[in-house]
Amino acid sequence: MVIEPTTSTVPTESTGEADWVIPETETITKTITDHAREFGDRVAVRFRDESGSERERTYADLRDDMHRFANGLEELGVERDDRVMHLFPHHPDAFAIQLGALATGALLVPCSAMLQTKDIEFRATDCGATTVVVHKSLTDMVEPVLSATPIERVIVLNGDESDYENKSQGENEDDDENDTHWTTFRVVLDGQSTAYDGPDIDAEDPMSINYTSGTTGKPKPVLHKHRWLSCFNRVNAPHWWNIDEETDFEDELLWATTGTGWAKWFWSPVGVGLTTGATQLIYDGEFEPETFLEILETEGVTKLCAVPTQYRMLANADLNAYDVQIRDALSAGEPLNREPIERIEDAWGVTPRDGYGQTETVALVTNYPGIDVKPGSMGKPTPGVGTTIIDIDEDEEVGAGEIGEIAVPVDSPAIFDGYYQKPHLDERKLSREFYRTGDLARRDEDGYFFFEGRADDIIISSGYRIGPFEVEDALVSHDAVAEAAVVGSPHEERGSVVKAYVILAENYDGTADEGETDLADLESKLQTFMKEETAPYKYPRRIEFTDELPKTSSGKIRRVELRQQEQERHG
Repeated sequence: MVIEPTTSTVPTESTGEADWVIPETETITKTITDHAREFGDRVAVRFRDESGSERERTYADLRDDMHRFANGLEELGVERDDRVMHLFPHHPDAFAIQLGALATGALLVPCSAMLQTKDIEFRATDCGATTVVVHKSLTDMVEPVLSATPIERVIVLNGDESDYENKSQGENEDDDENDTHWTTFRVVLDGQSTAYDGPDIDAEDPMSINYTSGTTGKPKPVLHKHRWLSCFNRVNAPHWWNIDEETDFEDELLWATTGTGWAKWFWSPVGVGLTTGATQLIYDGEFEPETFLEILETEGVTKLCAVPTQYRMLANADLNAYDVQIRDALSAGEPLNREPIERIEDAWGVTPRDGYGQTETVALVTNYPGIDVKPGSMGKPTPGVGTTIIDIDEDEEVGAGEIGEIAVPVDSPAIFDGYYQKPHLDERKLSREFYRTGDLARRDEDGYFFFEGRADDIIISSGYRIGPFEVEDALVSHDAVAEAAVVGSPHEERGSVVKAYVILAENYDGTADEGETDLADLESKLQTFMKEETAPYKYPRRIEFTDELPKTSSGKIRRVELRQQEQERHG
């Protein structure tokens, strides 16, 4: 662990005060070098793919590959403060690529394979990226936009150099990509030294530009300094992953299922796994419940972090058919419903613990070790961060039971360092006492937070403030409902009413053969059910059955599109 004696204090609602400070010289690249010196033969990464083949990398391997790639990047012309995009699936060299780029002083710009070509163009142009590292299977996402972006060099992971020689030379004089240099990851590493004499990087230097998922508009470029990863070491590790100075890593295997292009990759595989010196599993393969359960069993995973959708699918499998040794089950991305929590608890004897945060932050609210988990709750404010709930319009805390906006003091070290070259966004989000997350919650008398949706998603009906998640959570507990999204729908008398978009479960299609006379009858039954499950004023007065819901590339529901649709219909 890299936990230092501390001198600074950060107020926290849940524990009064917590002491923690980040040494100026602490960076992830220095941490890896220290780990390699102290326990270089410890396995850092156990990689497995769909075919079952495995590969391991020790901390000494990571240090050496980090230095070799950094030397190679410098030779290609990558300099301090350059922006290096990356686009690859789970891969055994993922850490070497990220660490090597950071060692040069460049800023990482992670991208997900779930993005579209236009998204790559937007990000590269917006941040001025000059280099991209892309897996050979994803080059079709990059190649069409090269002439429209500042990208000067393309490094292909798992690529054959002979396939890219002509691309760098240009196939004809009119080729728009003549100035783009193509090479491969292996060529960049070839012959490079495992010693690297690069620039001095410290905790206050810029590290990454992580784009938000674009739930409410265009993705925003979130700038983080190197201290962000050290914050995860001090916050996410003990208060979510249940890792501290006493953890015996010989008896632990971590697995975070997140993709390499998301901020969550920095939250866990890098920010917790690498900073603490743990051994972690990386699996490259599509999610299949039975496959994941088999991996949990055969690999001996002890700490699992997955998204709610995966937990829901796992909970519907035969959990008792596998000998799983999980001691900590973590969930993030959106609140986890009660039903999968109860099924996993019954089968594994472990209660999944939600953690809440954003691309802009560390874990702000968690069901941290030592507190009881309340089904449906996000948990309590993470010690040392200062998370609270404030009025939607004023910078004042709200009382228990009231819906407000989750917020963090702007001087908390647990939040980001602004939006990259977007001073107007900084002024909007960071110029007052609190950084407002845009997410709504209410606090109960015991201090537990309950998610209520995005601030833009709040529904005001006849003077009542209604958060969509409580309604959605109740809806999906009905056997007929597979998925639901709730928004406000304009109404002449009430201002707005609750409107639910519902995807039916597989065995429900509204026909007489499936036990329902028609969708109108099912709608009535759902409304009756909801009046019993929630406060009567919260039930959906309008229900629309649909085959799909609009979502971001990270799988979050874009309620903004549904609201716009309702406004066009009833506004």
